[in-house]
Amino acid sequence: MATRRLSSLISLSSSSSAAAAAAAAAAASSLGSFGRFSCWRRGINSLSTSAAIDEPISPSIQIQHTQLLINGQFVDAASGKTFPTLDPRTGNVIAQVAEGDVQDVNLAVAAARKAFDEGPWPKMTAYERSRIMLNFADLLEKHTEEVAALETWDNGKPYEQAANIEIPKVVRMFRYYAGWADKIHGLTVPADGQHHVQTLHEPYGVTGLIIPWNFPLMLYSWKVGPALACGNTVVLKTAEQTPLSALYVSKLFHDAGLPPGVLNVVSGFGPTAGAALSSHMDVNKLSFTGSTATGKIVLALAAKSNLKPVTLELGGKSPFIVCKDADVDKAVELAHSALFFNQGQCCCAGSRTFVHESVYDEFVEKAKARALKRVVGDPFKKGIEQGPQIDNEQFKKILKYIRSGIESGATLESGGEQLGSKGYYIQPTVFSNVKDDMLIATDEIFGPVQSILKFKDLEEVIQRANETSYGLAAGVFTQNIETANNLTRALRVGTVWINCYDIFDAAIPFGGFKMSGQGREKGIYGLSSYLQVKAVVTPLKNPAWL
Repeated sequence: MATRRLSSLISLSSSSSAAAAAAAAAAASSLGSFGRFSCWRRGINSLSTSAAIDEPISPSIQIQHTQLLINGQFVDAASGKTFPTLDPRTGNVIAQVAEGDVQDVNLAVAAARKAFDEGPWPKMTAYERSRIMLNFADLLEKHTEEVAALETWDNGKPYEQAANIEIPKVVRMFRYYAGWADKIHGLTVPADGQHHVQTLHEPYGVTGLIIPWNFPLMLYSWKVGPALACGNTVVLKTAEQTPLSALYVSKLFHDAGLPPGVLNVVSGFGPTAGAALSSHMDVNKLSFTGSTATGKIVLALAAKSNLKPVTLELGGKSPFIVCKDADVDKAVELAHSALFFNQGQCCCAGSRTFVHESVYDEFVEKAKARALKRVVGDPFKKGIEQGPQIDNEQFKKILKYIRSGIESGATLESGGEQLGSKGYYIQPTVFSNVKDDMLIATDEIFGPVQSILKFKDLEEVIQRANETSYGLAAGVFTQNIETANNLTRALRVGTVWINCYDIFDAAIPFGGFKMSGQGREKGIYGLSSYLQVKAVVTPLKNPAWL
């Protein structure tokens, strides 16, 4: 269980490597010269935002599964190719993982097709499917420590977050959808005339699921759970940055009694494996979570192939609105969590913090102080709030946006630089005096960068909050129920959190408006993404009633 001692899984590494030094040098080169921007700083203590970045802790877990999982067996890629998955704390290689491409996707889809057309999964009673899913949830819960360690090692998120928050939610999600498996049914529909009409809710068949790197197992559960509960078979493509945890738990799924071919996992890259899955003529349904730009490509490939339906959960630039009646201390803490959670690598991060002018200055000072207290360091250490960014590409992108904010005239209140000399750590960064047209206010940064904007009244903030191509989520902090109701209905987003943020329950649907996606995941709404509706009409002769 997650409550057992962390020390059972980790130990201190004895030495650093040349690869780590090279990665650190490359990361440092991306910083450029920050010295010339010092005039924009306001008393920043760049060392106060972190724990010391010491030698990284080495997880005492063996990497067991690095091959593709096809038809119930771990196999090498058809090409024999592999690619490295890296430790974000150092840039060192954790393992070489099989690199799937078109040929491997074809094999995985064929296995899923055979399992659906000829195998036992869709022909099982829903109760039997439910029992296998519940068995898997139990196994996953027993292996929480190992799975959380893999997630942290491959992704960089704090171990305590993975073990105490995310893995329990993954377990809960599978139990939730296991409970739905034998409660999916159609309707009897009254019709004009002498006909009996019923609807059937049927699985699509082979579903292609593409998950991101920021929450690998959370999104695994959001997609695999309802897909299997509805009787579909699955080909899952992992993110190339984080393939390890999905391979590990998929083996547990087979240990729980899942028949071969029902769940296939292909690790690989988007332009090869991802494109092959999106455009495959024998995939009946597609679900993708990732950037809006990639989502457009996935949707186009699906349309150009067999016009398969696609669920998309994409990017966001979510407003967090602090009203004039807010308790500033509570608002600061909530806004901090809304932005910095998971190193800021959240699609729904509250990355535009709108604060009423009457409390703006107080909020900025307290937000700065909170960021300076944020504990950044090795995510395997107890008490760490923030680990490294996922990789060097994302690291450089975030620093580029920070430079853009400084150059465009925003006030850098805290952070703004790399932390330490190795790995992809970035100081928690706060900007004030941010304007709507600055890149840090318009683009999805996907990093620990808080942009604080000032507003005068509700009409203004509604217009500004909605003036974006995104529409994933929003936060509202107020003590006035009329204000909350007004904003809830006016904001064009898929989720509005009132005096809370990032509340993710298995039963709460999630998805976006506008270019933040289409369709919904989780809850009863998530089932509809994996079911087709069929109408069945039968004539009646001399019915006793209609």
